[in-house]
Amino acid sequence: MCLSIPGKLIAITHQLDETFRIGRVSFDGVIKEVNLTLVPDAKVNDYVMVHVGAAISIVNEEEAKKTFNILQQLGELYDLETPEI
Repeated sequence: MCLSIPGKLIAITHQLDETFRIGRVSFDGVIKEVNLTLVPDAKVNDYVMVHVGAAISIVNEEEAKKTFNILQQLGELYDLETPEI
């Protein structure tokens, strides 16, 4: 099963051009570097759905928080806290 996790884009950290960008996304305080190539319209403070290190869509804040809360209740977020390799 594939799963994407909602997070808040807090910074654009690298930008080659308008399309090829990397950003920092907060998942309830857990910060990860995310590829933003598939969401060229995403801007800081937007919520994005992230799958295997790539943001795949922009979502509204309410839906992002609902999804995140459900995942927390299910105990599916423990892997987010593992150190990056």
